[in-house]
Amino acid sequence: MKLHLANTSDRYSFTGYGPGYLVINGTRYEQPLIIAPDHAPEPWLVPEFSALNATAVGALLSGEPEIVIFGTGPLQLFAEPGRIHPLIDAGIGVEMMNTPAACRTYNILINEGRRVAAAMFLP
Repeated sequence: MKLHLANTSDRYSFTGYGPGYLVINGTRYEQPLIIAPDHAPEPWLVPEFSALNATAVGALLSGEPEIVIFGTGPLQLFAEPGRIHPLIDAGIGVEMMNTPAACRTYNILINEGRRVAAAMFLP
């Protein structure tokens, strides 16, 4: 599916997704990613949602987001609080949703000017 938002040329946003890939500003990625509006996407070394742990989650704190969205893959999954405690301890909002919904939500939040980061597993 292709996504289109107006006026996102100065930010990193999702412009598409499909089984096994994400598209950010027209570039296709085929691995889990961390993305923020003002930082280029970078590979996330967590291969799948079941491998999520506090150390991996701690990497999401660097941009001082107010909310972190987890795209959990094709299905919505939820992590136990112990696996995301660095975010909880920092008072950062956490949302977990399937990856297509996470792409759409991320784009809406950056359009609102929110400080958001996304950790995305492939749909």
